[in-house]
Amino acid sequence: MAKYTDVYLLPVPKKNLAAYKKIATAAGKIFRKHGALTYSEYVESDLKQQKGISAFPQVMKLKKGEVLVYSNVTFKSEAHRNKTMKAVFKDKSLEAMMHDAPVFEMTRMVYGGFKVLVDL
Repeated sequence: MAKYTDVYLLPVPKKNLAAYKKIATAAGKIFRKHGALTYSEYVESDLKQQKGISAFPQVMKLKKGEVLVYSNVTFKSEAHRNKTMKAVFKDKSLEAMMHDAPVFEMTRMVYGGFKVLVDL
């Protein structure tokens, strides 16, 4: 059972979504190869809430033609995440992907690590 997760939110131009999916799939395989328990990517489907506040578009400052992508990578623990991430960032195939033309603005990505609070 996973006890730690990294979460990423990033705006991706719709026109680049297929290219992003290709890169994300390759990156996911690298994460899994080095120990991540799961690697998932989701694209927005419904950000308009009937009640309450849907702040994603405002907080992420989505531009016209962009969609929001949510990524989730799970690990056994925070220590396991740290060990896995060291290996991931040393992986030469990930390094090669980083040098390709960017399909989204890395500076607009937000991310963080989270310990599991409730897991039913």
